[in-house]
Amino acid sequence: MPQPTPRAGSTNHPGVNAPRGRGGRPRDNSRDISILEGTLSVLAESGYDGLTIDKVATRVGAARATIYRRWPTKADLVLQAVRHLSRDDAGLDRLPDTGTLRGDLVAMVLPQDEQEQEYRLRILAGVASLALTEDPRLGQAAATAGVGAWAEAVELLLHRAVQRGEYPPTDVHALAQVMPMMCLARAVTRQPITHDFSLAMIDGIVLPAMRGNR
Repeated sequence: MPQPTPRAGSTNHPGVNAPRGRGGRPRDNSRDISILEGTLSVLAESGYDGLTIDKVATRVGAARATIYRRWPTKADLVLQAVRHLSRDDAGLDRLPDTGTLRGDLVAMVLPQDEQEQEYRLRILAGVASLALTEDPRLGQAAATAGVGAWAEAVELLLHRAVQRGEYPPTDVHALAQVMPMMCLARAVTRQPITHDFSLAMIDGIVLPAMRGNR
């Protein structure tokens, strides 16, 4: 994506969904991951407004140009970093299979230790302000960056429960959004996502909705 280095704070967001490779030397994916994890660390410390490409570059020992070649704006970088964290946390390739939907959901959403959970809450709170942006593409991307993979994971578990006859057919796609969005709302207001809160969502909202009138 050859182009001049963008000005800080640019409102042009041509690559919101993901960075694209350039011609020439093959992309070093391990370097990408290092930059994304460094971005998450700076985001947790400084919030979105306080994060700069210079801070990320210093944190990971990279040149500013190296980062801009991969992500043309700060928003692109932050959104991709949050997606990276979300997909890794959700573990789409290692979903639990306990034989019951409740068992699967409980196994998936057991909270992190307190320090790890606080780190993730700060990251989600840091990116939440992007959902209020006037750029509709960026706003939509920000709104789903931290919850998209979780919603996908929950939907897979709900669909599997319907397939095995544990619950009647229902709109699993819509229902799968509930838990991740409630967790996001809690993160934005800096409230812990405790084991009790997770169980209350599962037993009080998701399972009754899956049962319907049964």
